[in-house]
Amino acid sequence: MRLVLFLILLTAPFAGLHAQQPQSAIKALLQKQTDSWNQGDLDAFMSTYWKSDSLIFIGKRGPTYGWQATLDNYKRSYPDTAAMGKLNFNLLEMKALAADTWFVVGKWHLTRTIGDLEGHFSLLIKKIKGNWKIIADHSS
Repeated sequence: MRLVLFLILLTAPFAGLHAQQPQSAIKALLQKQTDSWNQGDLDAFMSTYWKSDSLIFIGKRGPTYGWQATLDNYKRSYPDTAAMGKLNFNLLEMKALAADTWFVVGKWHLTRTIGDLEGHFSLLIKKIKGNWKIIADHSS
């Protein structure tokens, strides 16, 4: 019995580490988005999204379904690096909905010579085949 108690006490400080791993991975995913955007690389930016026809992106024009349609919309809306500007995210909330699914809320800001843009976003992020991917994005 003492051995069991000893093992529980020994491993207790590490119990929180497992819960933090998804948060770190999701923050890294958002950092990859930021870096890719700021390099003008929409294809790399889109690699953080689920490459599926079931991906949903909701913007000011309503929902867009599918990875390719979302990429096409980004390319139309941001045809060059002047239009893209420099992206910055401010995370406001991260909540686990399940071990493999997280809800993220934040603010985005584009610093641009042609005029800044900003708004809020909510993301549904899911671990798919070992990788965290955005499966739903509502940005306004």
